[in-house]
Amino acid sequence: MNTIEAKHIFKHYAKHQALQDVSITVPAQSVFGLLGPNGAGKTCLIRIINQITAPDSGQVLFNGEPLAPHHVEQIGYLPEERGLYKSMKVGEQCMYLAQLKGLSKADAKARLMDWFKRFEIHTWWDKKIEDLSKGMAQKVQFITTVLHEPKLLILDEPFSGFDPINAELIRLEMLRLKEQGSTIILSTHDMGSVESLCDNIALINRSQVILDGSVQDIKNKYKTNIYELVFQGAAMDLGIGLWAHFELIQNTPHANGHVAHIRLGEGKQLNDLLAALLPHISIQSVRELIPTMDEVFISAVTQFNANNE
Repeated sequence: MNTIEAKHIFKHYAKHQALQDVSITVPAQSVFGLLGPNGAGKTCLIRIINQITAPDSGQVLFNGEPLAPHHVEQIGYLPEERGLYKSMKVGEQCMYLAQLKGLSKADAKARLMDWFKRFEIHTWWDKKIEDLSKGMAQKVQFITTVLHEPKLLILDEPFSGFDPINAELIRLEMLRLKEQGSTIILSTHDMGSVESLCDNIALINRSQVILDGSVQDIKNKYKTNIYELVFQGAAMDLGIGLWAHFELIQNTPHANGHVAHIRLGEGKQLNDLLAALLPHISIQSVRELIPTMDEVFISAVTQFNANNE
């Protein structure tokens, strides 16, 4: 069953159209990347799912049911703008937020102790929030977001303020939560995190979904049929092998000989390229150049904007 399904969502603010016919489907127990440039409409959609605001038209379904107030308790939301009370102590703050989410005092304390030990922050219990660094406060807010074990987690730039070690800690916790049954919507500009975490993505630009699907399918869609070869032999021999059926993009010296980027001709396969080159050069390795999510993001947004000027 799909945890969240948004159908034909429209939202206007004064003269600004924030969302225009936006539809997304978030499969259960997956990490779903919600991507887009600043101001594209991502935060507006998140606010609608959290029932902070309502759409002008369209519908959001939660586990197949129309989104309703009682679903809020099944959602954990980590906003990009953090919201902890600076004068409160860490433990006091966490207990307060846990009980707001329906946990008993005893259950809240037990769960918090488990998370504090996992994050190695048990000595922070009596520290004031204002004495914590941005990254330390971020750990505390992540814990309060997931503590009540919501079915749906919405994480907006969850790695902001973290050093690489703590960013990896959060990444691993997200994967663990997914394995335990959580569905996660990840809104981020960090395409490396998208590649390592997300099963599916939707790219919103200028209030519209311009790209959606599985990460692997989307990257395959943007492939350019370019292969990288590490080889030994003369550049002239490489040219003889390529002849008219393949395009040499670049050829540079390498510790093991040369590195060439070659585009396959129409209707040609990798085996055709290897068959053409092997009589002339010694191939050490070959790999297809798959576009990164950064490259996909830039290409999709640039093309959409050019077509809609």
